[in-house]
Amino acid sequence: MGGLSIWHWLIVLVVVLLLFGTGKVSNLMGEFGKGIKSFKQNVTEEGEKKDASMSEPGSLNAPMNAPMPEHQTKTTVNQG
Repeated sequence: MGGLSIWHWLIVLVVVLLLFGTGKVSNLMGEFGKGIKSFKQNVTEEGEKKDASMSEPGSLNAPMNAPMPEHQTKTTVNQG
């Protein structure tokens, strides 16, 4: 009474095919494959971008040209 046997999986497969039909199941698998392909492509592109940014000379030691925010000159202290 542990796990599901091969016969259980075959019955589930037959029920799914009867409910949805072979057309919908094949379309679903096609969309699933496209999603996996797109995911792999994006992971590869991110890795290439990361490698390119790491190989740029001086990218880590570049000076920041952004102005510093002005600080408030008057401070108040709550005494309570």
